[in-house]
Amino acid sequence: MKQEIMYVIGRNAVREVLESGHEVYKLSVLSSGKDETISSLVKMAQARRIPIEYKNRDELNRISKGNHQGVIASCAGYGYVTVDEILDRAREKGEDPFVLILESIQDPHNLGAIIRTAETAGVHGVIIGRNRAVGLTYAAAKTAAGALEYVPVAQVTNLVRTIDQLKEEGLWAVCADMDGELIYGADLTGPIALVIGGEHEGIGRLVKEHCDRTVRLPMQGHITSLNASVAAGISIYEIVRQRRGKVHAETK
Repeated sequence: MKQEIMYVIGRNAVREVLESGHEVYKLSVLSSGKDETISSLVKMAQARRIPIEYKNRDELNRISKGNHQGVIASCAGYGYVTVDEILDRAREKGEDPFVLILESIQDPHNLGAIIRTAETAGVHGVIIGRNRAVGLTYAAAKTAAGALEYVPVAQVTNLVRTIDQLKEEGLWAVCADMDGELIYGADLTGPIALVIGGEHEGIGRLVKEHCDRTVRLPMQGHITSLNASVAAGISIYEIVRQRRGKVHAETK
């Protein structure tokens, strides 16, 4: 599992990661001036035997590229798995693979919410793109509310190639998009890779062309699109509903 350094930036976020017990490599704090809040964070880090580095404002700015509030924690990142490891997880459980593919999800809160839903629904793994997409940041992990401990996430450079790989493994690639057939009339009971598009551009043409079918959610109001995490949740649970119905029918 590949693991990288993750920077947690800002006083509240650093306090949360220190309290959570997540592995923290070091704490970088502003060297100038005295601040009670930062002093309390330093004491927390010292109690956990975490090294403290004092840096000037320019040094912190280079790390954070934003408002660091005088403190940055360097932490163990959340590791990625391979696509094969996700498929192996399904095989080990003796289940048809259920994989989620996310294209260009850029909001870490959306990513975290989708991963949390995926965990509750028994999805075997989530695949995200490396380009124009958010990774496993602290904000995504916080929104996932512990689900990252149970849902493996793969990060790939080419989603089209990954979709073709999954199809070769026997999965049906289904993308959720507004020009598809109504999701409730589609058979989604077999090995499946569900593709969810990003907040701004949806699913790209090439990705859609490589999918086996396109499904849509019914939209009856004036607004023509849903939040990505909401659309993912509804679609995921329609697959769960159909799978459970199939199992129930087969055991009668």
